[in-house]
Parts: sequence; C-alpha cells; structure tokens
Amino acid sequence: MIHTFSRHGAHFASTTRWGGVSTSPYGELNLGGAVGDSPESVKQNRFLAARELGLDPADVVWMNQVHGAEVAVVTERQPEGAAPRVDAVVTDRPLALAVLTADCTPVLLADPAAGVVGAAHAGRPGLAAGVVPAVLAAMRELGARPERILAAVGPAVCGRCYEVPEPMRAEVAALVPAARAETSWGTPALDVPAGVAAQLAEAGVQDVVRSSVCTLESPDHYSYRREQRTGRLASYVWLGPSHS
Repeated sequence: MIHTFSRHGAHFASTTRWGGVSTSPYGELNLGGAVGDSPESVKQNRFLAARELGLDPADVVWMNQVHGAEVAVVTERQPEGAAPRVDAVVTDRPLALAVLTADCTPVLLADPAAGVVGAAHAGRPGLAAGVVPAVLAAMRELGARPERILAAVGPAVCGRCYEVPEPMRAEVAALVPAARAETSWGTPALDVPAGVAAQLAEAGVQDVVRSSVCTLESPDHYSYRREQRTGRLASYVWLGPSHS
C-alpha cells in the first residue's frame, strides 16, 4: 500500500509496510538494503513499489544515507549498487528520487517549471547539519526557485513521541528553534518535521504539505524507535505523467 498525491505535474509518494515479500521482522514492503533483509526480497519490493507508481525501477535513484548534509547531483540512471553516500539528491533529468526512513523525516521537493526535483533524509543530525538548506541550494543551482517549489514532508516520528535528553534538545533547538518540543508525557523532545517546515519557510518555500502520520504511533509504518530491528519506508518524488 502506497500513498500518493500529485500537483502541477509533480508526484509524491510514501510507502507503508504492506504489500511486499519480506518476512518478519521486515514484513512486508521493506525497501532498505542495509538492515539485514534478504537482498532479493529488497530488490523484489523495490520492483513492486516502482510498478505500483508507474515507474521503471531503473529510473529510481537511491542513497546510502549517513545522517549528514552532503548533496549529490544526479545526471543519469544509477548503476545497481552505486548509491552515493549522501543525505540529499537533486536532478533535472527524468528520474525519480527516493528517501529511506523509519522515523527520520523524508523531504520531497519539486519545481515543475524548472524541471528540477530534490529529496533529503532529515534525521536529527541532518536537520542540525543543514541538509534542508543544502538541498534547496543545490536545486537553485539547477534553476529552481524557492517560491515555485512544492514540498512534501513525509511520515516521521512526531514531536510528542521523539524523546531525547535535555542537552540534545538544547543543542538542536539552538540551531533550529522550531524543533524544540515536549513529549505527551512531559519530557524533552524534538519535532524534526516542524524543524524541517521552519527551514523550508525560512528559505522561501511556501507550498508545503506535511504528513499527519507519526511512524512510532502507526502500526502501518516502520519505526526504528519502536522496533529497533525493522525495515525501511521509501518516499519518492518525480515529475511527469503518473500511471498510479
């Protein structure tokens, strides 16, 4: 099961954990290749997800995410097994960009007028390191303009659930004040999606759609904080016709 929406020729999608071939603890639609699941299961799941979205699996660009702020500019199809060690990708080619998460925040960006898309993996370290401003800067280099960019902030752990030690909250909030939060039980927390939304707004991105899903609370989504050993969701962005 995959949730999708499209606007002005830009297409956004986020998977759930259902509809694939992986078995426990990765059941069913695990799309992460570095979590211990069978490589063949991951390959089949990526094929199934792409087919549901009307995409050629060879046109999907993946990342080996490292919780930083490095951005890769993609100019061609990605050879199998050649995903760059970055936390954001941008392209002006007819490719789909994918972000893997299991509580971190997927950030999907598109400027249909410029023909440019971007995607970022914003966990707590990436948010603090500035991965969102970095991916926007890379998109601008390709001709995108913030006021035209459509943004989708995908399923992630919410600020009511993401408990952290007070020093960590203070450190991140000093850099991104909007991320400061409190759990529903009254302890220090971080709201990474709120921090992402604030950074987008500060950069001039006005059209932002935020998912209402908290991955930790939702049994339909993978959550590392809930399960530790688990699969990964994928969120996708691309331009052009959609057959989903």
